[in-house]
Amino acid sequence: MGLRKRHREAEVSTDSLNDIMFFLLLFFLILSTMVSPNSIKVNLPKSDPKVTLENTKKPIHLAVTKDHKYFIDNVEIGKEQVESVLTSKSAALTEPTVLMHLDKDLTIQDQLDIMTICYKLNCKTVLATAATQK
Repeated sequence: MGLRKRHREAEVSTDSLNDIMFFLLLFFLILSTMVSPNSIKVNLPKSDPKVTLENTKKPIHLAVTKDHKYFIDNVEIGKEQVESVLTSKSAALTEPTVLMHLDKDLTIQDQLDIMTICYKLNCKTVLATAATQK
């Protein structure tokens, strides 16, 4: 009987190692984009204000409905009166800011018309949006 023992070399299959490394790389790449780099926790000091300051930076609220009705500080005005009313209201403020409440169905041109008036009057403009529900 001539039985021979066959000696096989021990080998490790690394075929699936490439797939595993790819998925790990992808996982860490996605995870690293979710981390906010400016999220440093700092305990800030507290203070009690001794002097109350007058709020001279109160914004001017300008609302426009989808049927083009204009309201400044909840008072309805015509489109042709927007510039004159904003001029009188912004004259009393040191840094006038117009908070625009525009209907989402309005065009970009409607927004640009208001922003052009505010630019002529050296007013800052802020576009108000609705809060999203989480």
